Amino acid sequence: MHQLKIAAVLLCALSGATATSVWAQDAKAAPAAAKGFVPAGANAIDSILVVVNDDVITRNELAARIESVERRMKAQNVALPEPADLRRQLLERMIVERAQMQLAKEMGVRVDDATLDRAIGRIAEQQKLTVQDLRNQMEKEGTTFAAFREDIRDEIIMQRLREHEVDAKLQISEAEVDSFMAAEQAAAREQVELNLAQIMVRIPDNATPEQIGARKARAEEVMRQLRTGADFAKMAGTYSDAADALKGGEIGWRSPERLPPLFAEQLGKLKPGQVTPIIKSAGAFHILKLVDKRSAAEAQATAAVQQTRARHILIAVTPTMSAADAKRKLAELKERLDNKTAKFEELARLFSTDSTAAKGGELGWLYPGDALPEFEAVMDGLQPGQVSNPVETSFGIHLIEVLERKSDDVSKEKQRAAARNALRERKLVDATEDWQRQVRDRAYVEMRGDDK
Repeated sequence: MHQLKIAAVLLCALSGATATSVWAQDAKAAPAAAKGFVPAGANAIDSILVVVNDDVITRNELAARIESVERRMKAQNVALPEPADLRRQLLERMIVERAQMQLAKEMGVRVDDATLDRAIGRIAEQQKLTVQDLRNQMEKEGTTFAAFREDIRDEIIMQRLREHEVDAKLQISEAEVDSFMAAEQAAAREQVELNLAQIMVRIPDNATPEQIGARKARAEEVMRQLRTGADFAKMAGTYSDAADALKGGEIGWRSPERLPPLFAEQLGKLKPGQVTPIIKSAGAFHILKLVDKRSAAEAQATAAVQQTRARHILIAVTPTMSAADAKRKLAELKERLDNKTAKFEELARLFSTDSTAAKGGELGWLYPGDALPEFEAVMDGLQPGQVSNPVETSFGIHLIEVLERKSDDVSKEKQRAAARNALRERKLVDATEDWQRQVRDRAYVEMRGDDK
């Protein structure tokens, strides 16, 4: 299906949802052609292909699904399976979806128009479009906006059904948490973390061969000086184009799994204090230094986690508030704060569209990983009392103020909560598949025609 549909599934947190959704909930009342999509291979006269309880799947619906999936896979350069295999897999998926939708109807699961409008608004925001732009894009690609809306409604209904039937019934025992944590600690003793620094010489976008050659020569000059004993931190401050240049190129501790494979391969050959050869990526030349190395178990035993108490003012991007307008508004608010003509908490209560507005934008104490990466990166660079420039995330545009910081060992409660969440995610996949099979097995399914 259209790329925006995949974004919709992710944005609405529809974990476990299929990447393609039901095109018609009631084929008798609304065949695929009536919903605004007529596939090239559709029959002029439709016919019933499968009976699912008191509903049906028609040949035209299956043809529409096949064409939609083929178009998406081709756009993503994914190899298509054999036509017969694709047809069989999609038909089975449609049967399972139809049975789930019928169960949701029986249980009274509904999604009102206001909820649907908010979900579609978030989809448009994620794509940096207005809702009207999203509508135009969908219709340009052959899908009516009404059909798209019903697809999203069906996805949310199925997710709510799964949350009720699967998520809420998952049980994680204390013994399972203990075993998981013991296994994690054993694995940590075998893993390493690397303390890194970097010098990055950026290659301009759409660079000419001459420009690339000049940037490579700059990197080679850095490497020549390092080989003759130059200080790495000083070289980073002088030559690096990375944001960490003025910190001596310090990146900090990273596990090899979090690094690009080419970086990890070169670093694996080094001893602490050594540097890699020049590494070329798509947009830069890199020189990395292995500052130190430790086991993950050592890191866990000694790590004191920095917590940050912060607050923010968020202006969400909507059809009536563009990202540019939100940034201008927040820039005006920051100027008032810098001039001390207003207080942060007062502006948060007046202008923030976040639920924290009533608390003056207060976010409380944040652990690393509690905030979105782009938010956290800016927050970590602020001093207590300092206010950021406007920061864009998937939620909108923010002003961030750091109030104070403290270091604290990761509490046992937080470790156990993380272990419990990991176990839940692990169990959820299998539990969802089991539940879907049960729904399918309980359904009355009658194949007709060639699919008997």
